[in-house]
Amino acid sequence: MSVETQKETLGFQTEVKQLLHLMIHSLYSNKEIFLRELISNASDAADKLRFEALAKPELLEGGAELKIRLSFDKDAKTVTLEDNGIGMSREEVIAHLGTIAKSGTADFMKNLTGDQKKDSHLIGQFGVGFYSAFIVADQVEVFTRRAGAAASEGVHWSSKGEGEFEVATIDKAERGTRIVLHLKADQEEFADGWRLRNIVKKYSDHIALPIELPKEFHGEEKDKPAEVEWETVNRASALWTRPRTEVKDEEYQEFYKHVAHDFENPLSWSHNKVEGKLEYTSLLYVPGRAPFDLYQREAPKGLKLYVQRVFIMDQADQFLPLYLRFIKGVVDSNDLSLNVSREILQTGPVVESMKSALTKRVLDMLEKLAKNEPEQYKAFWKAFGQVLKEGPAEDFANKEKIAGLLRFASTSEESGEQSVSLADYLGRIKEGQDKIYFLTGETHAQIKNSPHLEVFRKKGIEVLLLTDRIDEWLMSYLTEFDGKQLIDVARGDLDLGKLDSEEDKKAQEEVAKAKEGLVERLKGALAEQVAEVRVSHRLTDSPAILAIGEQDLGLQMRQILEASGQKVPDSKPIFEINPQHPLIEKLDGEPDEDRFADLSHILFDQAALAAGDSLKDPAAYVQRLNKLLVELSA
Repeated sequence: MSVETQKETLGFQTEVKQLLHLMIHSLYSNKEIFLRELISNASDAADKLRFEALAKPELLEGGAELKIRLSFDKDAKTVTLEDNGIGMSREEVIAHLGTIAKSGTADFMKNLTGDQKKDSHLIGQFGVGFYSAFIVADQVEVFTRRAGAAASEGVHWSSKGEGEFEVATIDKAERGTRIVLHLKADQEEFADGWRLRNIVKKYSDHIALPIELPKEFHGEEKDKPAEVEWETVNRASALWTRPRTEVKDEEYQEFYKHVAHDFENPLSWSHNKVEGKLEYTSLLYVPGRAPFDLYQREAPKGLKLYVQRVFIMDQADQFLPLYLRFIKGVVDSNDLSLNVSREILQTGPVVESMKSALTKRVLDMLEKLAKNEPEQYKAFWKAFGQVLKEGPAEDFANKEKIAGLLRFASTSEESGEQSVSLADYLGRIKEGQDKIYFLTGETHAQIKNSPHLEVFRKKGIEVLLLTDRIDEWLMSYLTEFDGKQLIDVARGDLDLGKLDSEEDKKAQEEVAKAKEGLVERLKGALAEQVAEVRVSHRLTDSPAILAIGEQDLGLQMRQILEASGQKVPDSKPIFEINPQHPLIEKLDGEPDEDRFADLSHILFDQAALAAGDSLKDPAAYVQRLNKLLVELSA
């Protein structure tokens, strides 16, 4: 062992201490996956060296054959994993092994529940696989040197997982990383060649890098060679390059866990080889759960990019649109050069062509999932539905296809679950109905009882109920589906087309004419609050509602803009009255203009509350209402 210099003891980041506590107290129900995590990290280190060596071949230091070696010592009760990948400098060791690197520590700790089974799923989401070593080890040592650094710049990291770690500078002749696990007394089963082989075959057979173990000899001790002979125990070929017929579902699932750093199986995957004008292979996965940083725009996203099987980039986000940022996987191209850069990826026609094809492939995969496995699609929608809703605005070419994948709550579903597709809706529309009707609002409870739905209930017409914050924005881009217009029932002058008979329309015109005087009086009383007053055809039970002008922002969009500190354009609602309602009839017969104005304002404020809006002057509303109550009780 080389002499250690510049030795220092440092404390773990607070979140790491808490995480280690979870690890040490058997967070994982399946302990053997510590090896999968360490092998996965070693594979990434080899990929990074290959990439950096494209520009700096000297980093290979004369040894271009990359591999992972796994050994054990039963007497010393240790398991050692060594790679000749990129390695780490002293600064990188402190950054990556002393903190939960680049993983949103606050979000991680916030999501911990105390339930071991649930918490174990979070580990993969937050990129903290290295710490899984403490499941089986009571001390972990790391010996590492970054490729290209001098032999005297090796680093020794050591910790017992108790809140601090030691870092020292050592001599290390070979680049790469060696991790030594000092096994706990009850975990000595892992210091066994047969056990380690089985774990590698089970979890890491897909790793495109030889994983070597000492060759086993049977018989007399004298038959063993003086030097250790190594044998490769995994296939060591890139899984995506193998024919689909040769890859088992279990292998696809394990490979997903490797590329996505997830601990759960994916919902679906698509493995495809394209030949012809363009040549590339893609293996795309739909995860089963949303990552914690799905809505952080700067969060890492994209596919692993390989060119002719050489790793190039970890998060190549140029191959899929932003609304499909949850998709994980690999794309391996024969049509890009090995020295491809992010700048070239932004503009190249080859990339545009691949992006278009990969986008269609993902949408086809989701269509298939929705059709063949509705329960699985329900899980997908719950996790990623709001992200998919960004699609119609971003991807005009696939707008209809994306629209078919959207799911909504509706008046036909009492539960409020988002399970109705636009195709479902069209499959049960009324005879003569040529539009798709929807209503947006804050909560399902609020809008399912909205006065805007009264005429639709009366006529038995289904209305989609949209409560996600993105919905109003979505519907400004999604204006039709399958040739039928999507109409907001709270916007403009409601026209039910053929769903209203000629007699209905004639009766409406006559009522509107008869109430012209009342409409004019209301316009005078509410001049400051309303853009227009008119007789409503939407109401059966309520006295009045507020409708939105055709070009005006709806309540949802106004609230989003206000919350983000943006200026909201001035607009006034349209006040619609139900001429058959007793309150409106009473108002019509009110001779006192001051009292008429008070009652008009009360009705207006009640309509605003029913629409989910807040009152501009709550004190004035309460004052008028109290005045009315006193009069009624006199």
